[in-house]
Amino acid sequence: MLYNWEGIAEFVTVAETESFTLAAKKLGISTAHVSRQVSALESRLATKLLQRTTRKVSITEAGTLYYQRCRQLLDDLQEAEHAISDLHSKPTGRLKITAPVTYGELIIAPLINNFITRYPELEVELQLSNQKMDLVAEGYDLGIRQGQLQDSSMMAKRLASRTLYVCATPGYLAEFGEPSKPAELNQHNCLQGSLDHWRFQEKGKTRTIHISGNLRCNSGRTLVDAALKGLGIVQLPGEYVLNYIHNGQLIALLDEYRAPDEGVWAIYPHNRTLLPKVRMLIDYLDEALSNQSALAY
Repeated sequence: MLYNWEGIAEFVTVAETESFTLAAKKLGISTAHVSRQVSALESRLATKLLQRTTRKVSITEAGTLYYQRCRQLLDDLQEAEHAISDLHSKPTGRLKITAPVTYGELIIAPLINNFITRYPELEVELQLSNQKMDLVAEGYDLGIRQGQLQDSSMMAKRLASRTLYVCATPGYLAEFGEPSKPAELNQHNCLQGSLDHWRFQEKGKTRTIHISGNLRCNSGRTLVDAALKGLGIVQLPGEYVLNYIHNGQLIALLDEYRAPDEGVWAIYPHNRTLLPKVRMLIDYLDEALSNQSALAY
């Protein structure tokens, strides 16, 4: 079904200026043409949208309802036209982004630097923090989050996955033995992060195992350092430990019970129009992170 757009721009402009004459000047057409278009629109809708007197123009109740919908339609149409024109232009201006500290340093920041190299007219502010920033209140265009998303007011695009590894040094395992199943972790010194439990998957179901140990710290790098010094077993995402697993300094444990991969997400406010430059950055990150070589920490 094709919709008739005739008269909508004229009606919206009259409603906003409360004048046929001012609307005509704003649109660059004659007052008579504006009047004819609005009258034709009212006839087509069989509804009075505007009250006209010799001194003023006011909007009716039906006109107010129709105006709100039409204003949004015109705004969306303008955004669509801008999006098309921006396809042929380079992104410029400011971008404010937040990402987790370690993942941001190792993975996101280098990719953003590459993006700036490609588009040097961009001005980027990257805030690395493990705190959950309020994107709207603090003016962020984009946030990178990991794990399970809980904020339903945000739009999200999954960029990549991250894997949790349980590992320890060969020396620790030689002295204390290697656990063969998650339940045996209660016999080991487990280096804790901010939680007192670790996630695993057994018989197709995700389960948590409570752990304990003589070190608790909310810094993944501190926990890795402790594990490398043989203090105990650690569970951390790949960006912390994969290099050490690859070179043999750490041994991956309980692989058959490994927890399901977590998501890495690009999020942005639900009620905010996605700027083309933000969309371009999201697409760039998506493409880069989909290549497994980008995840060789």
